[in-house]
Amino acid sequence: MTIPQKSFRTGFIEALPFLVVIVPFGLLFGVVATEAGLDLFQTMVMTAFVLAGASQFAVLQLLSDQAPALVAILTGLAINLRLAMYSASMSAHIGKASMRQRLLFSYVLFDQTYAIAHRKFEETPALSIDQKIWYFIGSATPLCLAWIAVALVGALAGSAIPAEYALDFAIPVTFIALFAPLLRSLPQVAAAFVSIVAALVFVGLPYNLGLMVAAILAMMTGAALEKYLGAAA
Repeated sequence: MTIPQKSFRTGFIEALPFLVVIVPFGLLFGVVATEAGLDLFQTMVMTAFVLAGASQFAVLQLLSDQAPALVAILTGLAINLRLAMYSASMSAHIGKASMRQRLLFSYVLFDQTYAIAHRKFEETPALSIDQKIWYFIGSATPLCLAWIAVALVGALAGSAIPAEYALDFAIPVTFIALFAPLLRSLPQVAAAFVSIVAALVFVGLPYNLGLMVAAILAMMTGAALEKYLGAAA
C-alpha cells in the first residue's frame, strides 16, 4: 500500500466515529431548510458549498425570523471566522503544500476535520506534508459525503421525521465532543467561559447578534490572557 493510500485509509477510518453526530445533524439541517422555505436545489447548494453546519443553521434561523439578508450573511461570516483560526493553526503543517492542495484543504476544513487533523498532527509531528494532506482528505471524505447525503434525505423527508426523535441534540453534543478535550490552557478555558456567559447575557439581542458579541468577547479574552501570560513568563 502506497503512502497516499495508507494515509487516506487511516484518516477515513479515524473519522468514522464522527458519523454518529454528523448523520442526525445533517438530517436536521435538511428538515429545517425545507421548513424555512428553501427548495431542494437551494438546500443542496447551500449544503455542498457552505459545508459549515453551525453557520447554515444560524442563517436559516435568521431568514425564518425575517431578518435582513445582510444581517444573515454577516452572521454566517462571523460564525465562520473560527475557520480562519483553524487555517492559521493548520498552516504550520500544510503551508508548503501546493496551491491546489491548500484550496482543497480549505474547502473541507470544518470543525470535525480540524479536530481530527489537529490531534493527529500534534501526536505525530514526523508526518510528511503528503501524509498529512492525504490523511486529512481521508478524514474529510466520509464526513462530507455523509453530510450531503443525509441533508438530502432530510430535505426529502421534511416533516415526515417524527418530532419526538429530537434530532437537534446533535448540535450541542457535536461541539462539546469536539472542543472540550481541546481546552488545555488557561486562555482557552477563559475564552470558553466568557463565550458561555456572554451568550447568556446577550441572548435577548435581535437576530441572534448575542452570539456574535459573545464570540468577539471570547476571542478578546483569550488573546489578552495569552499575551499577559506570555509577558509574565
